[in-house]
Amino acid sequence: MMKVGITGGIGSGKSTVCRLFAQRGVAVYDSDAEAKRLMAESPELRAAVSARFGAEAYAGGALNRPYLAGKVFSDPAALADLNALVHPAVLADFAAWAERQEGSYVILESAILFDAGLEDSVDRTVAVLAPLELRLERTCRRDKCDPEAVRRRIAAQSDDDVLSEKADYTLVNIFEPDLEPTVAELDRIFTHEAAEY
Repeated sequence: MMKVGITGGIGSGKSTVCRLFAQRGVAVYDSDAEAKRLMAESPELRAAVSARFGAEAYAGGALNRPYLAGKVFSDPAALADLNALVHPAVLADFAAWAERQEGSYVILESAILFDAGLEDSVDRTVAVLAPLELRLERTCRRDKCDPEAVRRRIAAQSDDDVLSEKADYTLVNIFEPDLEPTVAELDRIFTHEAAEY
């Protein structure tokens, strides 16, 4: 089963691109959503997170997101420790999920595909890019948040030049209707390439 990684910064439209692939019958694994699920449900991951960050990480039996965010976003070493616990669990879950899917290829959606070294777990990579102002507008409209907060989040992510240099394919997402033919062409390419797997 061929695996395709799709990445892009906040507001770039990677989820829109993944939705278009899903509409074409391609199975999509949302690594962000699945990481949250695993952190909440996996006994092994819960134990590891609690051992590293304290019992308060699961206050009341549920993942204490504000507490954990306070620990990791102010301390790069703590964030690296959390990622070292979560990323292997996500990759193992993705591999098991991919084995259960139908079709010629599957998609791993990850905002931090390259930052987390997840590109080694896929066969092809796609970066979804968009102009900064458009990303700000989309994210503020979607999340009802302050533009400066979004700018800080964007600044913490890989920029489009890095993504386009590392990715096998790039999509520029300015007008959503323009994405459909591009996704259709990539689907054709990936389906053809997957026949070799």
